[in-house]
Amino acid sequence: MSDYYYYEPQHGHGLPHNPLNAIIAPRPIGWISSIDAEGKVNLAPYSFFNAFCYEPPIIGFSSGGPKDSQQNIAATGEFVFNLVTKKHAAAMNETSFPFEHGINEFEQAGLTMTSSRLVRPPRVTDTPVAFECKLLQMLPLKDLDGKATPNTVIFGQVVAVHIDKAFLKEGLFDIVAAGTVGRCGYLADYVEVKELFQMARPGE
Repeated sequence: MSDYYYYEPQHGHGLPHNPLNAIIAPRPIGWISSIDAEGKVNLAPYSFFNAFCYEPPIIGFSSGGPKDSQQNIAATGEFVFNLVTKKHAAAMNETSFPFEHGINEFEQAGLTMTSSRLVRPPRVTDTPVAFECKLLQMLPLKDLDGKATPNTVIFGQVVAVHIDKAFLKEGLFDIVAAGTVGRCGYLADYVEVKELFQMARPGE
């Protein structure tokens, strides 16, 4: 029988680092571009990010505190998800630095911007995929006691999609060829998707 390490989060985990980030992994990275009410651009990565449904296509990310992305999206109602790949990993990491408001992270990381079609925030020029999104809901998170936490989940509906045709193989997006990167926690752990395996669902 396995010997399990047990803890209750309210009393602390007792380990060198919180294991949650390493266990819930790999996580897709929400590389979010946004603009403020004055048109100043921001680009920041969020590893608490995912897709939530197909129809309509809804994605979301959690912001730990009212950072620039959250404030910008609240002001304008728009953002863009940019896919992070191994090619962009260093630049993505650079944009995680807490620059002062108004600093253009595209410029700081040596990235170029391309205009979006249906929203105002730009997208990363050479990302294999970008989703233009409009804000659906900002959900402040509370704990079991009803106390407010510093975290807010931001949900957006995808209104336009850009996919580099070089990574469409027989109509399917090739995440291996793209070099898609995921966050694995602890402090600096990431993974590049290099291999897939298939399992058909029962009945399909």
